[in-house]
Amino acid sequence: MMEDLSLHVLDIAQNSLRAGAKVISIEIRRLPGKDLLEIEVEDDGCGMDRDLLSKVTDPFFTTRKTRSVGLGLPLFKMAAEMTGGSFDISSTPGKGTRVKASFGFTHIDRPPLGSMSETIVTLIQGNPDVRIRYREVTENASFEFDTQEISQILQGVPLNEPEVLQWIKDHIDQCEQELLNNEHLL
Repeated sequence: MMEDLSLHVLDIAQNSLRAGAKVISIEIRRLPGKDLLEIEVEDDGCGMDRDLLSKVTDPFFTTRKTRSVGLGLPLFKMAAEMTGGSFDISSTPGKGTRVKASFGFTHIDRPPLGSMSETIVTLIQGNPDVRIRYREVTENASFEFDTQEISQILQGVPLNEPEVLQWIKDHIDQCEQELLNNEHLL
């Protein structure tokens, strides 16, 4: 099992990239009043047909040629279900895929979220031309980050420049800190 849920998000986003996604949307919803943490990753990749979709949560199935098991989605599903949560994946060939998991917010078996800023920066570093949209929501507030907006501001400076990546990490961390402080979740 992966230590942090952010690593599951990274794994799912890497699946999206292998599927040819040009836009990846990630949303985290922290709703302690409903005892709920939701994670949703959606892409515009090649999508999957019904047969492939029915196999992706089988740990002994993978489309990769480098190993004969695919543990990412099955472990993510198991982590959600161990907290009384749920897991759903939907996909349309030619349109993309959506993965959504919910976790019991206060459940003792829920792994920590981990560093979403590091996950986002890792995705941008290796894929500066892919649009990454990140949104974090609490019961009373939210913030959004979109690489398309940052690219427009930077006017040609690559997103994977070290100084830009550090700014992105710091910006997401600061927004998250303010969001959680306002909700008294820290």
